[in-house]
Amino acid sequence: VQLQASGGGLVQAGGSLRLSCAASTSILINMGWYRQTPGKQRELVATITRGDSTYYADSVKGRFTISRDNAGNTVYLQMNSLKPEDTAVYYCHAETTLLDYWGLGTQVTVSS
Repeated sequence: VQLQASGGGLVQAGGSLRLSCAASTSILINMGWYRQTPGKQRELVATITRGDSTYYADSVKGRFTISRDNAGNTVYLQMNSLKPEDTAVYYCHAETTLLDYWGLGTQVTVSS
């Protein structure tokens, strides 16, 4: 399974970005986004199940929205009211019943 992420970039604080991640299969159960900054562990940002149940890290609740297309193989992360502390490399993640997969990261930089 390949995950192709896009949509990162540079934005000013208070701005918005939308990340997309397209998977090469629709058999995935859960999809989500993680992020990582230098010297820190990768942290969960948001996840969405095949049944559209969502989970958000406390740090992004009310600002980020995760969604999934009807085919189930593309996941989006709408990021609003971005803060400098949201700066990180964002990774798409997906899992089946047996395996999980990671996409290459996409850089999000929020300037103050």
